Amino acid sequence: MENQRGKGLSFARRIYLPRAIGLGVGFFSVGAALYPLNMPTWLWLLLVFNGFIWPHLAFQVSTRSAFPYQAERRNLLYDSLCGGFWAACCQFNPLTAVTILSMMTMNNVAAGGRRLFVLGAITQVAGMLLGGLIFGFKFNPMMTQTQVWACLPMLTLYPLAVGMVCYQLAIKLAQHKRTLSALSRTDSLTGLLNHGAWKDLLHLKFQQCRQHNTQAILALIDIDHFKLINDSYGHIVGDAVLQQLSRELKRLLDSGELAGRYGGDEFCVILPDLPLNKAESLMEQLRQALDQYRHPDVPEMRVSLSIGLARFQPNYSDAIAWLDDADKALYTAKHTGRNTISVALSHSATRAGL
Repeated sequence: MENQRGKGLSFARRIYLPRAIGLGVGFFSVGAALYPLNMPTWLWLLLVFNGFIWPHLAFQVSTRSAFPYQAERRNLLYDSLCGGFWAACCQFNPLTAVTILSMMTMNNVAAGGRRLFVLGAITQVAGMLLGGLIFGFKFNPMMTQTQVWACLPMLTLYPLAVGMVCYQLAIKLAQHKRTLSALSRTDSLTGLLNHGAWKDLLHLKFQQCRQHNTQAILALIDIDHFKLINDSYGHIVGDAVLQQLSRELKRLLDSGELAGRYGGDEFCVILPDLPLNKAESLMEQLRQALDQYRHPDVPEMRVSLSIGLARFQPNYSDAIAWLDDADKALYTAKHTGRNTISVALSHSATRAGL
């Protein structure tokens, strides 16, 4: 309910400026056409109200409504009704009538697409019938120089206002699209890349290493006995451990080094253009940082990591082979005492975590 109201308020705010500009300059277009026709005073007062008071009143009506979107759509239809009415009052003067009706039609299409275009057109016809019933159905093809000049602001300022609103809306939509794209690639708990996004980057990095003959290190990181942590201290404490690991990864890694949550308590990192010894040193810093971590509510809890490293090899058939080597190294680390960094090399170097 609150979300719908928020969208309705945003819609009303987008319409407010084009309506205020359009009806304000429209006053002069209609006034120039009405002046030679000796219309009654009440009609001029209605024109003043429609041109300078109604835009602000309509905004208050829609923003104070429980359903702002529906209220604003009704306001747009009222605008169309008035447009048809003024076209008839001006005796369907070609320049004034076409200017008013086309600008309002453009606004309806921009605000509500085909449906509002159709409803607006029907309402415009209703307004013409109302004006014709009051003042008669007359056609006045004569156009004065004053009427031409009076219509120019409507033909320039109003499309500019509508265009600016559409541009701002397009910018917001692009921002929302980027935000949604980032959310779809991000693990909500840790803020790191999720499984799918990281796998995509792994394949990309594999191709870059193969094509440009560059090096990279792949690291798989597993929290030792994480299920025991959840069972003993609860999932809230377990989530805190996962978040702490993600914070340490973000602190230690450069922007070009890509970390992700592979699943559950398993994390993954791609370290491009980094020698193996430096990669081991970096992962050792990570292992020590988690070893020193103390949760404020359960200071007795200890956290350790098992880490498997695999250097890119030109003879890998695909990225999965590279990942499989890192996974084998992780398996070795987990089955040789844990709290360990294991390296998948031809000479199978394995290092204990001190």
